[in-house]
Amino acid sequence: MKWLCVYCGSRSGNPDHQEAAREIGKGLVARGWGLVYGGASIGLMGDVADAVLAAGGPVIGVLPRSLRDREIAHRGLPDLRITDSMHERKALMVSLSDAFVALPGGWGTLDELCEVVTWRQLFLHQKPCGLLNTSGFFDGFLAHLDRMQVDGFSRFDYRAELSISNHPLDLLDRLIRTMQAN
Repeated sequence: MKWLCVYCGSRSGNPDHQEAAREIGKGLVARGWGLVYGGASIGLMGDVADAVLAAGGPVIGVLPRSLRDREIAHRGLPDLRITDSMHERKALMVSLSDAFVALPGGWGTLDELCEVVTWRQLFLHQKPCGLLNTSGFFDGFLAHLDRMQVDGFSRFDYRAELSISNHPLDLLDRLIRTMQAN
């Protein structure tokens, strides 16, 4: 079993984002993969987890105790792991996963994506990383990454290292091909 870690918002965004989250979930199960995610029942996190569960796939949720205590934990998860901190949460999610994808989200999503890509750049792991650019959500972020390279702050060629797509199933297939090539 391969596991995809999905970073995404605890808010729903627009209907395109919600549909993309559900497509990622269904696509994972169709490809024989399981989901590792932030353990919440709300927002895009709840959408992707519900889609995997509805399709009969496995889900591991990882939630810090402080968020569980605020009652946002997904109660339908067969495997919900509680950590003492966000740092512990992120490290556990990385250790459980074979690949990573960021869907639209807020600060936490960007934090998780940037950390996992930085760890890849530093050779702390060589697991594939992807970005689902639903409705151009990450266009500004990608322009900023270009600027970092142009101004000499990054030698990391993210266009060669990140799988980027506007379509959920295409992104999953790109990640699978990357894993098979490694």
